[in-house]
Amino acid sequence: MRTSHVYHAVDSHTEGMPTRVITGGVGVLPGDTMTERRLWFMEHRDDVRQLLMFEPRGHASMSGAILQPPTRPDADWGVLYIEVSGCLPMCGHGTIGVATVLVETGMVDVTEPTTTIRLDTPAGLVVAEVAVTDGHADHVTITNVPSFAERLGAIVAVPGLGAVGYDLAFGGNFYAVVELERLGIEWHEDRRNQSELLAAGLSIMDAINATAEPVHPERPDIRGVHHVYLQAPGSTAQHSRHAMAIHPGWFDRSPCGTGTSARMAQLHARGELPLDTEFINDSYIGSRFHGTLIAETEVGGRPAVIPTIRGRAWVTGTAQYFLDPSDPFPNGFLL
Repeated sequence: MRTSHVYHAVDSHTEGMPTRVITGGVGVLPGDTMTERRLWFMEHRDDVRQLLMFEPRGHASMSGAILQPPTRPDADWGVLYIEVSGCLPMCGHGTIGVATVLVETGMVDVTEPTTTIRLDTPAGLVVAEVAVTDGHADHVTITNVPSFAERLGAIVAVPGLGAVGYDLAFGGNFYAVVELERLGIEWHEDRRNQSELLAAGLSIMDAINATAEPVHPERPDIRGVHHVYLQAPGSTAQHSRHAMAIHPGWFDRSPCGTGTSARMAQLHARGELPLDTEFINDSYIGSRFHGTLIAETEVGGRPAVIPTIRGRAWVTGTAQYFLDPSDPFPNGFLL
């Protein structure tokens, strides 16, 4: 056996969505902030993301996180989020997975009943409160970055779908929220029309990015919409169901933490979800996050909210990933 490099990982899943937590092998990335490290990694080491996320080591809907020393004194760990689609500024399910892995591997000092972990992410400081019983991470509540509604009642022309109404909100990433009933697409519990849903979601995000690409008001490095929240019939401001279409062509298996944050910001901006009120968000496979808005704030002079998200993750294994110098797919591949 030979390899030019060894990457150490602890695999987990958060309500069905994988998080491959890279605990060693990458080294400390250059940069004074996690934002600078993210941009440097995207420009110079995207081959590492592809190797670890793409087939044959990953799959078409793989997601992960690379642990780093923090760049700020009030954080315990730095996190760089990686997935098939690229490097996200923030990932809610990934943060829940990272916090669970840190507790269950002893990479942080564990206290019961609650272990607090402060994470330095490219989107800002995120605090994870891990409920612990007998050393086991039972569930994680994260306090996310400020979230806000970017557009309400917008319309975009989409080939094959016509004029599509949508709301756009930010919860660490930008999300377009679209009601399936208004698209004329049915929701099936057995997911038999998932190809139709995915095609619609991808067409909508392409149309928005082509005509009115969103840009964060304080962070020009955060731009574009790569997620479309396809809202199921019967969804309310108390309990919502959805299928989350993600670039370049897959569904989130989890309820999506940053998507839940964006959805709550959208509902709050519409006057439908007050502070300190529980919101339940169900994923395409039926898994669930619980969210609450705990405060109002501002982002770039516009109203924003502080969301919390509660969910569960489970460690599924550990691994060492190799790259044989003769491997014909050093960057992996996607089909």
